[in-house]
Amino acid sequence: MRRPSKLKDYNLRRFGGDLSGGVVAALIALPYGLAMASLMGVPPVMGLFTSILTSPVTALLGRNPVLIGGPSTVTAPFVSAAVASYGIGGAAKISIAAAVFMMIFSILRWGRFMSMVPHAVVSGFSCGIGAMMIISQVKSVAIQGHPHGMMLAGVSILLAGLSSRYLPGAPAPMAGVAGSLAIGLLFGWKEMEVGIMQLAIPPLAAFSWSAKDVIELAPSAFALAIVSSINLLITSRVVEHFRGAHPVMKKSDADREIGAYSIANLVAGMFGAPLSVGIPARSLANVRCGATTRLSILIHAAALILMLTAGSNLLAHIPLAALSGITAWMGICLLDWSTWKRLPMMRRLDAMAFIITFITAVVWNAAASVALGCLPHLIHAAYEKFAPREHLATHARIS
Repeated sequence: MRRPSKLKDYNLRRFGGDLSGGVVAALIALPYGLAMASLMGVPPVMGLFTSILTSPVTALLGRNPVLIGGPSTVTAPFVSAAVASYGIGGAAKISIAAAVFMMIFSILRWGRFMSMVPHAVVSGFSCGIGAMMIISQVKSVAIQGHPHGMMLAGVSILLAGLSSRYLPGAPAPMAGVAGSLAIGLLFGWKEMEVGIMQLAIPPLAAFSWSAKDVIELAPSAFALAIVSSINLLITSRVVEHFRGAHPVMKKSDADREIGAYSIANLVAGMFGAPLSVGIPARSLANVRCGATTRLSILIHAAALILMLTAGSNLLAHIPLAALSGITAWMGICLLDWSTWKRLPMMRRLDAMAFIITFITAVVWNAAASVALGCLPHLIHAAYEKFAPREHLATHARIS
């Protein structure tokens, strides 16, 4: 696919691609953003404001012209832990701190090295986050204990799964939420709802820093910055592949992408919105609809604003149980069953890294899982570099 290089190359057909791509991406972002914000412990609307606030910055400064960002499953454990420890202001604190670390990564040109994280570690982390999402939402619905809520969560999971399987071009989360909302209204079930969401730009987050906060937050913010940067760069590479264009990637491209999102996340954090990273579902939908330019990112944000104005009364009645179901469905998708099937056939080194990352993320700490998952590869690389040559020859003959 030839990419337009000049304004004169832009025509009505390309505008149609940008328009449809941005709108469809917004339809996907609506239930996803609400669910992610609820999972993180912040007001649901903040999941949408993340996209609205950061889109202009990433459209202007980002390397990938069709990469759409927003709150992500990979950042949820870090933000939710900060909110649990510091209240709503914790989301602002950890987002700003992580954005500062991302800016440092960009200045030091570490982006090119982060893109080298083993795929097995990334897959293990993704599966671990998916398992955590399922467990957390099952607990949430079970604690409420209301059969209607459980049924609405189940309906949203079922309809999202069916839509994903049989209507791959449609926004599956929207199908799940819409079906759950319709059933709740049809039978008159009174469940906890999202409530009225204000379009007005949220006020600057009210929080204060102390030396203790900085010391306590620094390790989690650093880990969040690493995980977010890696996820961002991998998503950008995947989107480039689906665009049908394979330019030689410059070393500076990764650093530029991280730098753009660091500035965007500083803006989001100032208003208490969760961190933004590249979202594969929105970005790939954007590409499949024919988007080719940065205008699609801006249209995505504009469509979200329109939904919050024209459709605010309807959105207010979305049951929170439906968002729990969508979150659990996204967790199921993240489990990446194809990787589990390939596990016996993988290199022992990769399989070990995958299992370590997955187990650590689920039972202990998401931040530590990436570091521990990379450890087998680091040990292997050190062995190959420093082991005597005769040991390497013997090892090669055995393997």
